Amino acid sequence: MSREEVYEQLNQVFRQVFDDEDIVVSDSTTADDIEDWDSLEHINLVVAVEKQFNIKFNMGEVNSFQNVGEMVDLILQRI
Repeated sequence: MSREEVYEQLNQVFRQVFDDEDIVVSDSTTADDIEDWDSLEHINLVVAVEKQFNIKFNMGEVNSFQNVGEMVDLILQRI
């Protein structure tokens, strides 16, 4: 799977979790860029991403993400 394909799927996950069809994420996207991205929605997002890609993150990985690009890097390593 290419980085672009991961982003296509991630955009759908983000749109569903945050109920906003206009969301487009990039490597530099952070929680500050999405209005409703708080700690609870972060958990919902991680669970949705894990389901979408059939992978599991550990807590250390989840806590270390600085932006969406780091999440994508880890997704690409796992799939």
